[in-house]
Amino acid sequence: MAMDRPFRFGVSIWGAATRKEWRKKSKLAESAGFDTLLTADHLVDGMLAPLTSLVVAAEATSRIRVGTLVLNNDFRHPVVLAREAATVDLLTDGRLELGLGAGHMKFEYDGAGLSYDPPGTRVARLGEAAELIRLLWDGRTLDFSGDHYKLDGVQCFPVPSQKPLPLLIGGNGRRVLTTAARCADIVSFTGFSQVEGTRDVNPDHFTRAGLETQIGWVRAAAGDRFNHLELSTLVQGVTLTDDRRLTAQALQPLLPSLSVDDLLTSPYGLIGTACEIADQLRQQRDQLGVSYITVFEKDLDAMSSVIDLLKE
Repeated sequence: MAMDRPFRFGVSIWGAATRKEWRKKSKLAESAGFDTLLTADHLVDGMLAPLTSLVVAAEATSRIRVGTLVLNNDFRHPVVLAREAATVDLLTDGRLELGLGAGHMKFEYDGAGLSYDPPGTRVARLGEAAELIRLLWDGRTLDFSGDHYKLDGVQCFPVPSQKPLPLLIGGNGRRVLTTAARCADIVSFTGFSQVEGTRDVNPDHFTRAGLETQIGWVRAAAGDRFNHLELSTLVQGVTLTDDRRLTAQALQPLLPSLSVDDLLTSPYGLIGTACEIADQLRQQRDQLGVSYITVFEKDLDAMSSVIDLLKE
């Protein structure tokens, strides 16, 4: 059962200016108790190419797993990505977790000259890519003709060291989470969605009730797979404080559609002492099955003190 899973903790690291700095950050993530070092995938200044940087992170460390949260599916053909990911898994001795998303930043598409298709098209393409990647990782020679990809006698070399290599799909909308339920090993919830065509976000599932709704979608779509899925949240902020309510009141104007109580119970904004946050995460795991918690680099130190209380 998902409720019985031990906790795992990930940290998403933006980038580094030098190899030395990247190695230092990787070692820090491992020494702070995190289980996974994760990279994002945006065409912006300061962000390293995700898969290449993960090989260096693994070389600098001994235990921590490496992964993507998440790759934009539209930036890479699944045949190419299957091979790249399998190579990273081989070169890191089986420490990779591949995370995929449907893409949501229109300005990145525009800047790269890529077609920014409607959400339904992007998600359908993601589902087809995930299916192909799985089959290629199994070592099959594929002939395939789908709505988005066509393959003629394609095979992946190398195949991953892990069998299976964990596949994560993350997002916020019903379509992408339904795809994750059917195709992935790990389902990652973000709590907000991009306002189409802008850089603004809509915190439409940022609350505890919002996450419960989304887990209901995943459960319905996954069927018998549900108890084998690992559920994850991408936490937007961790604030250590002795006065939870006062801190939430100060933060509430940043999210005016949410109440102070919404913020105090949100899975995506952790507020309180390390003990209070640890209790919240235990309750969330026991009641909802969310056991994989990821934070951003800015919250590495704060989350490390919570991890110390939750490691089993």
